[in-house]
Amino acid sequence: MTSVPSPETIPVRDGTRLAVLRWSEPSADGVPVVLVHGLASNARLWDGAARSLSECGHGVIAVDLRGHGQSDKPDHGYSVGDVADDVADVLVVLAREGWTRPLVCGQSWGGNVVVELAARHGAAVRGVVAVDGGTIELSRMFPRWEDCESALAPPRLEGMPFERLRSLIAASHPDWSEEAVDGQMHNMERLDDGTIRPWLLRRRHMTILRSLWEHSPASLWASIEVPVLFTTAIGDDAQSRAKREQIADALAALGRADVAWFEGADHDLHAQYPRRFADVVDAQVRTGIFA
Repeated sequence: MTSVPSPETIPVRDGTRLAVLRWSEPSADGVPVVLVHGLASNARLWDGAARSLSECGHGVIAVDLRGHGQSDKPDHGYSVGDVADDVADVLVVLAREGWTRPLVCGQSWGGNVVVELAARHGAAVRGVVAVDGGTIELSRMFPRWEDCESALAPPRLEGMPFERLRSLIAASHPDWSEEAVDGQMHNMERLDDGTIRPWLLRRRHMTILRSLWEHSPASLWASIEVPVLFTTAIGDDAQSRAKREQIADALAALGRADVAWFEGADHDLHAQYPRRFADVVDAQVRTGIFA
């Protein structure tokens, strides 16, 4: 285990190079774990959880998906299926190094990506963990794409001073560690004049959002044969009630599945509660659905 990850690149089928952070190798009683971020996020937001999972004895690698962070940024290949295939290509490379059938965790959009991965490439994984995601079906909330496009378009942050954005993030997440805030800031390129620009271009963000709006995890449950764990932020609002219904439907349809509710947690619960998240996953590896 290391406190500082080793940066590497892994090419996928179309030549796109994905940046990965290798935190650790699995111990004798640990398993390989691959971490997948959400839309417009990056691998560094997993830092706290990656370190905690490493301390549990697991091998950990976090991936910057195409268009994000330090990975290549082509103009193609951003559908949920394409990105799931990217992750599968990473797993092929890791398998050559002895990382056989990793547990793959994905947050938000990344949760839908790993669910798609489980449906397409189930033989390549031990199971998947969907972190406040995996059941996202935006078309239920927005039957018209135009309404989704208008409601969920990203804010225009280009040109904002780096330190101002960092202060805003820290103020809006007072219980986040400095490491988590720094991880969020890695979503941005820091320019020479001290301002920021998102690594994920707006047009690519909207392409991904459209694909997510079209994605239907519920149509995949019957084809998934590996275990699925949902770690889900929950509250008392209407969105949380909808989440409970979607998770209940998923648990009923999947062969092996479980849920860990994170009451009152942020959407980025892996950054907010990295140790708790790691402990939940570790317990499921040792005595739960991934054992």
